[in-house]
Amino acid sequence: MSSTTKTRGILQTSVGKKLVMAITGLALIGFVIAHMLGNLQIFLGPERLNAYAKTLQNLGALLWVARIGLLLIFVTHLRMAMVLTMENRAARPVPYAVNATHKASFASRTMIMSGMIIFLFLVYHILHFTMGVTNTEFAALKTPEGDHDVYKMVIMGFSNPIVSGIYILAQAFLALHISHGFFSVFQTLGWNHPSYDLKVKLVSNGLAVLIFLGNSGIPVSVLAGVIK
Repeated sequence: MSSTTKTRGILQTSVGKKLVMAITGLALIGFVIAHMLGNLQIFLGPERLNAYAKTLQNLGALLWVARIGLLLIFVTHLRMAMVLTMENRAARPVPYAVNATHKASFASRTMIMSGMIIFLFLVYHILHFTMGVTNTEFAALKTPEGDHDVYKMVIMGFSNPIVSGIYILAQAFLALHISHGFFSVFQTLGWNHPSYDLKVKLVSNGLAVLIFLGNSGIPVSVLAGVIK
């Protein structure tokens, strides 16, 4: 049996699918952190943020390769989650006589829902800031050097309380998803142990809170006039 056949066979199993979910989940968390750190440069002033944006744009085709790769990772992660959920339901067509879901956290019970909301938000985010479809006026924003003025675009975008509200709400769901997802990665990869599971859970929750505060801090600061 070839290695390719073995790999396909593993991916057909529940363990294989969970492994794919764990790996893609880690990749997505890594991107979220990197994306947040890049965006937080807005607090360092327009020159710093616009220079960061220009560096990304100068990647040219490589930037689109990265974007497409990230999208494929996201779709794979979401698909594996939906397949595993359907398989679990099919394996237990009759619900338990006693509902035991109270033992599971709210975050774990709503992973599919929060994942779908994050996906819808991602589509909106791309249409809003990346492609400027929802706000065509963003394309005309230029720095004195003739580059795209990302700093002004972010301020204009988040000056709308409804838009900022959507972003903050989406970050709440993202944090909820990560708080359980990061912990689940350790379980899937076999890195969990009763002696330090609580510490990993605390790290998961702490990471989720930091991501929420970091990402939400930008629209809140724009509305509060801290960034202007």
